[in-house]
Amino acid sequence: MKFLSKIYVLFLCVTFSVAAQIDKVEPPFWWSNMHNPELQIMFYGKNIARYEASVSNNITIKNVVKTENPNYIFITIDTKDIPASDFVFTFKDKNKVAFKQPYTLKNRNANSAQRKSYDASDMMYLIMPDRFANGNPDNDSSKWTLEKGNRNLPNGRHGGDIEGIINHLDYLQELGVTALWNTPLSEDNDPQGSYHGYAQSDVYKIDPRYGTNEDYLRLSAAAKNKGIKLVMDYVTNHWGAEHWMIKDLPSYDWIHQFPGYGQTNYRMTTQFDTNAAAIDAKYCMDGWFVKSMPDLNQSNPLVLNYLTQNAIWWIEYADLGGFRVDTYSYNDKTAIAKWTKAITDEYPNFNIAGEVWMHDQAQMAYWQKDSKIGAIQNYNSHLPTVMDFTLHDALGVAFNENDAQWDKGMIRIYENFTNDFLYPNINSILTFIENHDTARFNHSYKNDLSKYKMAIGLIATVRGIPQLYYGSEIGMAGDKDKGDADIRQDFPGGWKGDTNNAFTKAGRTAAQNKYFDFTAKVFQWRKTSKAVQYGKTTNYIPENNVFVYFRTIEGETVMVLINNNATQQTVATDRFKENIGSFTKGEDVISKQAIGLQKEIKMEPKSILILELQ
Repeated sequence: MKFLSKIYVLFLCVTFSVAAQIDKVEPPFWWSNMHNPELQIMFYGKNIARYEASVSNNITIKNVVKTENPNYIFITIDTKDIPASDFVFTFKDKNKVAFKQPYTLKNRNANSAQRKSYDASDMMYLIMPDRFANGNPDNDSSKWTLEKGNRNLPNGRHGGDIEGIINHLDYLQELGVTALWNTPLSEDNDPQGSYHGYAQSDVYKIDPRYGTNEDYLRLSAAAKNKGIKLVMDYVTNHWGAEHWMIKDLPSYDWIHQFPGYGQTNYRMTTQFDTNAAAIDAKYCMDGWFVKSMPDLNQSNPLVLNYLTQNAIWWIEYADLGGFRVDTYSYNDKTAIAKWTKAITDEYPNFNIAGEVWMHDQAQMAYWQKDSKIGAIQNYNSHLPTVMDFTLHDALGVAFNENDAQWDKGMIRIYENFTNDFLYPNINSILTFIENHDTARFNHSYKNDLSKYKMAIGLIATVRGIPQLYYGSEIGMAGDKDKGDADIRQDFPGGWKGDTNNAFTKAGRTAAQNKYFDFTAKVFQWRKTSKAVQYGKTTNYIPENNVFVYFRTIEGETVMVLINNNATQQTVATDRFKENIGSFTKGEDVISKQAIGLQKEIKMEPKSILILELQ
């Protein structure tokens, strides 16, 4: 008995020693049979760098890096031909074992490397989780995070969470959603305004006010079961000032320092301007987005490996269907290209949409994979998808320009498409009328349903991947001039006690149902149309503020007509013979009415017709 007691005391001492020495291990586990067999593991604990490490199971340690902060060791191992298994790191002090740390390689899911990601056949729905639906009021506040739930504060935490999203996947499915992009769900421990999630404080942990890592896995599985791919909003450019590593930097150059805070100039053009002053380029790439978001130094190999492995960890762990990357073009462009390539090397079909918020097609096309414009400077970002901000810009004003002019109205929209040749893959471009950072479309157009229909019908039928921002489909508005909170309002019906439940047909108002019904009908139909997903586009120069274009693929032709006039128009069809050919009629995908094509088509003011030709 006395002997067993001694063993128990020894066990307690060893357990305490491990707990005292190692606070974090990241990645917390990994997988066997990865494309890149080298794995960099970060061990963090008080004065851990004083120890020498070894590992069991005949695993080779390729490299050990100790930084100026003695609380970190970065150990790179070779996992090639190592099966899924448990093994142990041993840490010694003067050849004497001080403590041990177990580690696990797991089996990958079948066909993980070849997973299907989102593409031009999808419709992506953007949610701000804190503002969508509160499925679990018990996690509105957390003892682990600073900011507490308070729905009365416009910029506060309102309580939306992962459970709320899971509860309304049927709604998304009914709407025609096939890819779900949530703004960041990882922990953001800012004392105020943390709901947006872009100042992350732990990138291996879901924010407890949204749920747990296991809840995120449930969301991924439940969404996949309904044909919806889960898209993570990934942030490579910065972390939040409350990130645990920012509070105890592994090295001075883990972040960009001036020293300390230096404000970015936001001038992304300096990334490729051959005449840019070096200091201007530096402040674009290295400057902090805001003071509460320290800028990560991706040119530091330890940082780049950490970000790459964290991204791959989430893909593998949560069975993700894609990324959207925040502020892509503010990163060190050489490093972010390596990051992107490492991910797409691991997952060849994986799509990543980068936020390149610029207002010139050549400048945006520079950032797409295999760009001939980038190649002029021997640059390839390897980024599959960029966001079509120039189309967004045009859509924000064109529908208020009622009269035919040289450069306004539908000509403005048409001219955007004339530059499509600049993009190496025009089908892999994200189109949208708004997102969580822009003016709300329905506010800009004073909730004019006709203009909303024209815009949604257009992004549903032009090249690219259409993206819808939550609430647009029920007429939600919001004034950006009043601040970000106004364009990020709570979805009605997402909270107990809401008098308007827009998640159900019976709960929606008559006006909300008009928005929803049109949106759902267009995007459900879009799932069936290969022509609008991948077909060739033929644009006809707008006449009298009427824009006509065709999408064609073998066996299918779709004709789209948009009348941007405030009056009825009659459109003669003889001009479109090269596309109409022997077709005699078209079925309107909304009304299901047959419309003759022989002579002319009458169009109501401010209207769109989407016709499947027969």
